[in-house]
Amino acid sequence: MNEKAFQDLGSVFYCHGCGDDNEKGLKIKSHWDGDEAVCTWRPQPHHCGGSRDTVNGGIIACLIDCHSLNLAIAQAYRSERRPIGSAPRISIVTGNMNISYLQPTPIDKPLHLRARITRWEGRKVWVQCTLSADGQICAKGEVLGIRVQRGE
Repeated sequence: MNEKAFQDLGSVFYCHGCGDDNEKGLKIKSHWDGDEAVCTWRPQPHHCGGSRDTVNGGIIACLIDCHSLNLAIAQAYRSERRPIGSAPRISIVTGNMNISYLQPTPIDKPLHLRARITRWEGRKVWVQCTLSADGQICAKGEVLGIRVQRGE
């Protein structure tokens, strides 16, 4: 992955999950892999859920949400043949999200996310994403993103 991450190119700035300008955020980094997006992220002990050895479900949802929407934003720029972050800025927000937690997610392993767009209709985009650890899928999500106009 020699390409810069979508977030490093200006896809988002302040988001808790993916914004570089949020000093307490998760700071995920999403990259192209063909038409899909991939991300590797390492949880810290304070990201724990019901026990010290598993990742909190809300953190998992945030990772899936942010990774999915960054793919949608990057694809929108790609479709318009513009660099990510160029003006006018493209903003896609969460309209709906469904997460299936398939097994506990270990906190001591790198987590791998893979997202792909399954449908795009006007301002709406549907993205499917998996989160895995050690080759085992721990959670799956489907995110509906809505393109919105912002004054940025």
